[in-house]
Amino acid sequence: MKHTSVAVLILAVACLPLLTSSYARAGAPLQKSDTFPSPDSQGGWRSVREPGDVRRVAGMERAKLDETFELIEGSSKNGGLLVVRHGWLVYERYFGLGHREATPNLASCGKSVTSIAVGILLARRPEQFPDGLDQKVFTPAYLPSGAFPLTDPRKADIRLGQLVAMTACIRGNNPVYVRGKPLAIDPAGPDGWQAGVDAVALGQKDAFDGTTRTTAATLWCDPGEGYSYATSSIHLAGMVLQHVAGRDLQDYVDEHLARPLGWGRWGFGYRGPGRLERMSGGGGIALRATDVLRFGYLMLHAGRWRDRQIVPAEYVRHASRRSPYNPHYPYSLQFNVNTGGEIPELPRDAFWKLGSGGHALYVVPSLDLVVWKLGGRDDQYSPANTGMEPHRDAPRTAKERDGWKQTIDAETAALRTLQLVIAAVKE
Repeated sequence: MKHTSVAVLILAVACLPLLTSSYARAGAPLQKSDTFPSPDSQGGWRSVREPGDVRRVAGMERAKLDETFELIEGSSKNGGLLVVRHGWLVYERYFGLGHREATPNLASCGKSVTSIAVGILLARRPEQFPDGLDQKVFTPAYLPSGAFPLTDPRKADIRLGQLVAMTACIRGNNPVYVRGKPLAIDPAGPDGWQAGVDAVALGQKDAFDGTTRTTAATLWCDPGEGYSYATSSIHLAGMVLQHVAGRDLQDYVDEHLARPLGWGRWGFGYRGPGRLERMSGGGGIALRATDVLRFGYLMLHAGRWRDRQIVPAEYVRHASRRSPYNPHYPYSLQFNVNTGGEIPELPRDAFWKLGSGGHALYVVPSLDLVVWKLGGRDDQYSPANTGMEPHRDAPRTAKERDGWKQTIDAETAALRTLQLVIAAVKE
């Protein structure tokens, strides 16, 4: 997914009515709920629906959440809104092909899962990463033989943290940033499913966006000297994981995230003739809405699930705030961050991940809050994309959305959604 610039979001904020809520004047961070949900097959999240109950257990106004839902209906043809506060699922509504059992392609939201899997790998294989995220990884110890010879000698200096923070100077989307200044590169790098093809990500093969050539063969600057939203960069981090672990990324995620967190059925997108045959580190996870919440809840609890530290707490803290690997742009280890107050209307500890089609996962630790804005184009719900047949309870058609017209752009809706949900906090 092409990234949303902080400048665009700040401009969008300025164009919106000022939202005031108690979070802006809050004192010490709230004590987070220590109740964790069981798998949906065993009862799932504690939940309430009635306005009085939502106010009692979560200190939130249901009417403001309804207003948020109505807003996002205009931002994507399919989707939904789910909100968890104090360990309670206090809002869950869908539209179009959105449904609790739907498993659409979540596009770039899958990048954050790859990052967290890398964090798990670092904890489980410390002897293979003596320098941690500072480990240089363009060697046969970390990448398969197809990576060599290097297509640019500067790749030998790329560190794992730079791949995950997208500052390895692998070519990606425009604009790129150097110390906050936007620039353009030519040629740009591959995006979408093509960036998840190993040979393309390694620069051994070019890709095409229509008739426009894209390439990852050469770096656009020296490693660490700039930021580009480069899907191939995080895909390469996933390749490092697979090479070191000796396992497919999907198998690794299944063992270390899906099963411990109690996900239901899940898979990955961008399948089809000539497309991907295995899960890409660059995105495309196909995941149920309440399981995306479980992933966000894991982040809210700094990588802990019940009495088990699944992800190193320090890695999650790093991912949720400005990273030393990215002094160029407020994007950390595959999450947008607000550490410097780049968006002053939002809490500084808020972090989020966006995906093409209008998907957005938000985590606000100071408010004990996780929000999932489900989106998706029709094709992202298609079995031809994900290889997963619709659940028997999922809507097969969504006739009420025929003729739908977008009334709010995705970038504005992404920011406005979190603003409105925060404004619903009244305690």
